[in-house]
Amino acid sequence: MQTKVFKPDQLVAAAAELAAGELVAFPTETVYGLGADATNETAVKKVFQAKGRPSDNPLIVHVADVATVKKYVADFPTTAEKLTQAFWPGSLTIILPLQPNAFSKTVTGGLNTAAFRNPRNQVTLDLIKQLGRPIVGPSANTSGKPSPTLAEHVLHDLAGKIAGVVDDGPTGVGLESTVIDLSTATPTILRPGAVTKEDIEAVIGSIDADHHKVKADEVPKAPGMKYKHYAPNAQVYMTAATDFKAAAAWAREQGEPFGLLATDQVLAEFSALAPAYRFSLGDSIVTASQHLFDGLRHYDQLPEVKLILAEEFPAQGLGVAYMNRLAKSAGQQRFTKSEH
Repeated sequence: MQTKVFKPDQLVAAAAELAAGELVAFPTETVYGLGADATNETAVKKVFQAKGRPSDNPLIVHVADVATVKKYVADFPTTAEKLTQAFWPGSLTIILPLQPNAFSKTVTGGLNTAAFRNPRNQVTLDLIKQLGRPIVGPSANTSGKPSPTLAEHVLHDLAGKIAGVVDDGPTGVGLESTVIDLSTATPTILRPGAVTKEDIEAVIGSIDADHHKVKADEVPKAPGMKYKHYAPNAQVYMTAATDFKAAAAWAREQGEPFGLLATDQVLAEFSALAPAYRFSLGDSIVTASQHLFDGLRHYDQLPEVKLILAEEFPAQGLGVAYMNRLAKSAGQQRFTKSEH
């Protein structure tokens, strides 16, 4: 299959592919998603095949408006009304109980709930409206690999496996959406993102946060809950900014090229290292979140790199989401002076 690259003014053609049961990747403000008509089970099954994704992993349903969600759910509580008013379109995914047979089990992972999102990207909102039906949209990458923040990332993983990708340039946030479960007694964040726990509590009051690691035999209620995820080929080590000199010395002792993924302030101390082995996360948690996945993918293009030292940030605000993704990409591995 030849994978077409659609420009934002070619949405009629992109929607036609979706209507025909094909897969088209689409841009959002977080990462690129892999789109299929959510009401076409045959098309949805192709998503799992293209990604190599476990079939028990539920898919997020992307909608153009709140009214579409209400067609499918058994209940749309006051908390959902408040959250959609505050954060949609935006980086918040909401899990709600479904009406019987609203979607196929392929979409829901066999659960009686579904996750809905209204993305903050006008091109994709127009694509969904053009199709006239909601679209599923897991990240448009090979399962377990870093999520795509550029159309080029999508093509690297999925060229020849999908009908097309709508190229709208780099994504803005760079980390997948926050997922909140409203089907439980207490609203619970299952995956942190740019919409923080504090943001949500300011709207609906106290909530829980459940970042537990899903066991091999457990069905995750939201994407990205598996133990190791977002992983490049090289082994990533979470590294404190103050430990980079010691970590680099240890990495050199391993005798193989290594890469740095850090802020400009940290990288300034390593000007002697080849530029290809120094990937900038910018100068803040905002830019670090935007560039984390891009940096991990950069080192996948350098097969000689076996170790990546990636900078940690405080787990507060957006840093909670950043550290959640970094820890999973590292398989929880951290450089510590005492152990290395």
